[in-house]
Amino acid sequence: MKVPSVLSPDLLRVLKSVDTPTVCNAIEVAQGRRGFKNFTRKTMLASDANAPAMVGYACTAQIAALEPPKESPDTIKKRRMDYYRAMAAAVKSGPTICVVEDVDDEKAVGAFWGEVNTTVHKGLGLVGTITNGLMRDLGDMANDYPVLAGGIGPSHMYVHIRSVSQPVKIYGMAVNQGDLLHADCHGALVIPDEVLPNLNYAVNKLLETERLILEPARQPDFNIDEFEKAWAAFEAART
Repeated sequence: MKVPSVLSPDLLRVLKSVDTPTVCNAIEVAQGRRGFKNFTRKTMLASDANAPAMVGYACTAQIAALEPPKESPDTIKKRRMDYYRAMAAAVKSGPTICVVEDVDDEKAVGAFWGEVNTTVHKGLGLVGTITNGLMRDLGDMANDYPVLAGGIGPSHMYVHIRSVSQPVKIYGMAVNQGDLLHADCHGALVIPDEVLPNLNYAVNKLLETERLILEPARQPDFNIDEFEKAWAAFEAART
């Protein structure tokens, strides 16, 4: 199992203050190149589009619901409780996001995330969930516990825990236990460990550079000449 990276309080504050597209761009600033790839590749649904960004370490699991489990009821019950124990233990290492891969994928039919599980996970201290599976009970889910899901459905079907704490994949985003994640209504990404020392600087550098375009563009006398000057300054700041 991967040892969680060190997330300073200052970096946590900065990451919670910006959206996931900003972090995606800032990672490239920190890496000094384009081409960062470890993010979700499909439109996902947010339980609360206005919720602030989720920032935390991944605690992973897999579920399935399309068919009844083939293992004994006692085995399934034990694994589910092992799952909750793993989630409760993970929060001791810092802010934790539950990352659950539904192995039914495009055929997902069982909503694991609703009023009960969001309330339980929030109570255990997790900060949110990312899943390619389904959610339900949209009006009754726990307040301040955001869920980023693959879809919405009415039934839990045969939903059961398949495995806990193993690598998972959510729409192209590969996640290991202990990875640092950032997610909001745009999607989710894994923050590479190697950019952490420079990520605070990279976020601020990115925002400062974007202002070279945004501030002139918001002026009433903005025109193509002003744009060309602003773009030249923007390009120079990026190099």
